[in-house]
Amino acid sequence: MAEMTAQEAAEWGKTLSFETVWAIITKMGEKVDKMADKVDRVTENVGGLNRSVGELVETLIAARLWEKFPEYDLKRAYQRLPVYDEKNVVKSDIDILLVNTLMCMAVEVKRELNQEIDVDRHLKRMQLIRQYPPEQIGSKQLFGAMAGGVVDPDVKDYAYNSGFFVLELTGESVHLISPPEGFQPKRW
Repeated sequence: MAEMTAQEAAEWGKTLSFETVWAIITKMGEKVDKMADKVDRVTENVGGLNRSVGELVETLIAARLWEKFPEYDLKRAYQRLPVYDEKNVVKSDIDILLVNTLMCMAVEVKRELNQEIDVDRHLKRMQLIRQYPPEQIGSKQLFGAMAGGVVDPDVKDYAYNSGFFVLELTGESVHLISPPEGFQPKRW
C-alpha cells in the first residue's frame, strides 16, 4: 500500500466494507499463524541443538572417566540410568554411574556448571539415589561428582564444599580438578 496522509486514510476507511475489513483481518491472522509456526520450529531446533551439545559433553566426559579415579577402581560405567521410586515412577536419573563391587559414584554432567541449579539439584538427587538405589548401587558406598564443559571457580569451590569431586572438560580430555587440601568426599 502506498503512503497516504491521515485525511486520505480516513477517506479510504469510509469506503471499506465489512467484508473487506474481515478479509484483511483474516489474511493477517493467517500470516501471524505462519510466523508462529516458524518460531515454533526455530525454538524446537534450538532446543534440539542444546540437547545435542549437552549429550556431546556427556559423551566426551564419560569416555574413560573411570581412569580419573584409580584409587577407587571404578571400572564399570552406566549412562543415563533412571532412578525409580517404590511405585516404579522415575524420580530422577544419573548421567554417569561408575561402579565396582564395593562403591559407586554418581556423576552429574552439564555444559556449564551452575551453583544453585546444578550442584544443589545433584545434592537432592544424591539423597534420592540413596533412598531409591538402582540395583547397580544397592547398599554400596555412594560418592558424587560434578562434571562440566566449563567450571567457574566459585562453583568448583561450592561443589567441593558440598562433598563432590569436580571434573572439567579440557580440549579432548577430562581433567579431575585437584581437590583443596583436606578435601573429604561425602558419602551418601
